[in-house]
Amino acid sequence: MLRVVSTKDNDIKYTLTYKKVKNINLRIKFDGSVLVSAPQYVDVFRIDEFVRSKGEYVLSAIEKFKKSQGFKPSPKKYVSGESFKILGKDLRLKVIISNDEEVYSDGVFIYLKVRSDDFSRKQNLMNKWISKQTIEIYNEIAHEVYKKFEKYGVSFPQIKIRKMTTKWGSCQPVREIITLNSRLIEVTRSCIEYVITHEFCHFIQPNHSKDFYSLLHVMMPDWKQRKNILEASVCW
Repeated sequence: MLRVVSTKDNDIKYTLTYKKVKNINLRIKFDGSVLVSAPQYVDVFRIDEFVRSKGEYVLSAIEKFKKSQGFKPSPKKYVSGESFKILGKDLRLKVIISNDEEVYSDGVFIYLKVRSDDFSRKQNLMNKWISKQTIEIYNEIAHEVYKKFEKYGVSFPQIKIRKMTTKWGSCQPVREIITLNSRLIEVTRSCIEYVITHEFCHFIQPNHSKDFYSLLHVMMPDWKQRKNILEASVCW
């Protein structure tokens, strides 16, 4: 159901979906669309008022997403001096023509040793290295976070990685799977910890109820600060 509410600054269009939830939940997607879910018994006018009360936050978030969409990073050329963001740090690329092909980093530079200055070859080597880093780091953090949840009888899940345009992560508790956005490798470790903790909480509380957020606060008291940093970190 598409609805519109007026605020002192602008109108807010949102999509309302009735679900089996305990509270009214509001979510803003990366494309700026506003999604609201609510229990069946809540009157639409009460939901309108809820959205209106969040007006300043909603309009600010939409504006931020519009600006981020207007900025698109230039395609990588894989040349010396180019920057790659890993765990919140901008690492500079150094291309070295060598008989031995490998990629490694000292925490300041990424060294790309390649037999020829062929774009496709450089791209392939870099993609494999970033993918390897992503798998290792996500699994390492997941095992660290899991220590807090093991006492609840939660099994360690399979960690999957894929490109996602509207979510940082998702989970399937029954199938014991957590899927993480591949672009999380660009943000700080603390932000990745937040996303993984959020998904682990769903293994105990499957929806975004009051109980879910109470659990999340227990597991990570500063989750809101980490979430804000995360949302401001990446241009889509």
